[in-house]
Amino acid sequence: MRHWLVTVALAALAAPLAAAAPPQSAPVASEAPFTFEEAMIPMRDGVKLHTVILRPKDAKGPLPILFQRSPYGSPDAAPGRVPNSWAPLVRDGYIFVFQDMRGRFKSEGGPFTLSTEVKTGKGAVDEATDAYDSIDWLVKNVKPNNGKVGMWGVSYPGFTAAIALAKPHPALKATSPQAAWIDYWKNDDLHRWGAMRLTYASDWVNGLQADKTTNDGISLYDRYDTYDWFLHAGSPDEIEKRYFKGRVPRYREMIEHPDYDDHWKKQVWSNALGKTTVPTLNVAGYWDQEDPWGSWKIWEKQRANDPNKLALMVAGPWAHGTWHTPANSLGRIPFGVDSGTQFIEQVEAPFFAYWLHGTGTKPDYALKSFQSGSWQWKTYQTYPLANAQPTNLYLHADGALSFTAPAAGEGCRDYVSDPARPVPFRPRPMSATYATPDWRWWEAEDQRFVDDRPDVLSYVSAPLENDLTVTGEVTAKLMASTSGTDSDFVVKLIDVFPEDYEKAPTALGAYAKGLNGYELPIAMEIRRGRYLKSFEQATPLVPDQVTAWDFPLRDHDHVFKKGHRIMVQVQSSWFPVIDRNPQTFVANIYKAKPEDYRKATQRVCSGSAVTLPVVR
Repeated sequence: MRHWLVTVALAALAAPLAAAAPPQSAPVASEAPFTFEEAMIPMRDGVKLHTVILRPKDAKGPLPILFQRSPYGSPDAAPGRVPNSWAPLVRDGYIFVFQDMRGRFKSEGGPFTLSTEVKTGKGAVDEATDAYDSIDWLVKNVKPNNGKVGMWGVSYPGFTAAIALAKPHPALKATSPQAAWIDYWKNDDLHRWGAMRLTYASDWVNGLQADKTTNDGISLYDRYDTYDWFLHAGSPDEIEKRYFKGRVPRYREMIEHPDYDDHWKKQVWSNALGKTTVPTLNVAGYWDQEDPWGSWKIWEKQRANDPNKLALMVAGPWAHGTWHTPANSLGRIPFGVDSGTQFIEQVEAPFFAYWLHGTGTKPDYALKSFQSGSWQWKTYQTYPLANAQPTNLYLHADGALSFTAPAAGEGCRDYVSDPARPVPFRPRPMSATYATPDWRWWEAEDQRFVDDRPDVLSYVSAPLENDLTVTGEVTAKLMASTSGTDSDFVVKLIDVFPEDYEKAPTALGAYAKGLNGYELPIAMEIRRGRYLKSFEQATPLVPDQVTAWDFPLRDHDHVFKKGHRIMVQVQSSWFPVIDRNPQTFVANIYKAKPEDYRKATQRVCSGSAVTLPVVR
């Protein structure tokens, strides 16, 4: 995994900027004129954090500092050449600083807890105070600098750039949290609305906590198909006892705290945000397979008290961190525009140039979005859009999908969900999370791989007579029941390409990967039945009682093109990205016994709909 992090910079786990450029990007551009030095910066509690300082050799006059804090390791040396992804920043001129978080690699302290808590009281130490103390030392000791510091990063470094806003140092003049998060339990990384993200918890948390000086973690897989491995490994509790054995404390914490209790609530660091005083460029990918939600919520929290309109949002058809690559395709779908390169050159670099150098024009927009479907940049001065009207798209009992409400008594569709044969979240055989590039684009994977399963319901519209633009928050409501006492439901909103979208490929193996009839997921989410009434207190479902299940499907900006169809799929497992629901209510779902996993009959009934913000 460490080798993978170094090879795929700023992608899934947001490796340090000094890592090599991603394989799909062009060769790096020019010689990197940096000096390299290391420092151990003291924190207020005496712990010293390992920090790398890269100074441009040809600097003329004081420069601002761009600062990144990461648990994945700092550069071992100055890069020999400038990666394309930071060439515009190098041209503007910055002192680049990278730091190992406490408890990781060469930094003191620990063990590394993944804590996102903002603490109070005299002598309190957290990630926000570590950022404050580091910035204070940098502006006083890294000379010459102009007294201005920016923070940035993707994923974990994105979170560290964000949490610095909870206790911002006066010298922090701009920050860009990219693919950050705010709530470990509700969404991003560890859970989706209380349902454990099993593969990410097993691989990501394992890699961060099992060993201080690597990202490798404890070896798990002895089967080629990790779907098969997780199926035979048993419940999360069994995996912990058999493989982790207490060496991955956050995994153990997840098992012991299945509900939204104080353990998780105190980790919601965004509650510490007050008035927005630091210009912030939030960045998110509509197809981010790890952290698609947090940056939107940080922006939402900032905008609630932002009199000077300092909080900005940028989003596009990107997977985790791919906006730092050319980003001219959505998985297997090419769209021919280097949206990532444009983001770096026209959005990110000008943002920092204005706030840290005082050059250029002040960024002035609410949301800048590279819209999927039209494949064009859109700039929205206000958001949500005034002309985006919530419009119901109804699921009908005959499998149709339309904007016409169902007739009274239209009825239900049903299927049998079997925990012994859960629906895979991507095609099998399935690699480990970071073993291959496959995981990066699973949220854009052609959903035809589950079309023929009897435990997946598909609802399909007629071909669209005109383009349909959807910009804003997408939601869904299922009127559904289960014969069990607990259950999951997954809703997927899909753009179905025409059967003649492209000329059929003829090369060996290419036909099955063609785009004709491609089922592109636009939005997908899970809800866990035990938390329909309360996140804090799990309660069993009443068997066969039709209940409203609400699904937040996040914000999107997509054009369903004329001739395409819209599809909604419904299923009750999403394995192993999400742990299996035994479909029998137990006090702690992660400690379910083999006999608790039972088949259940699921029904989806009249009144179910997806609500789209249709732009008129």
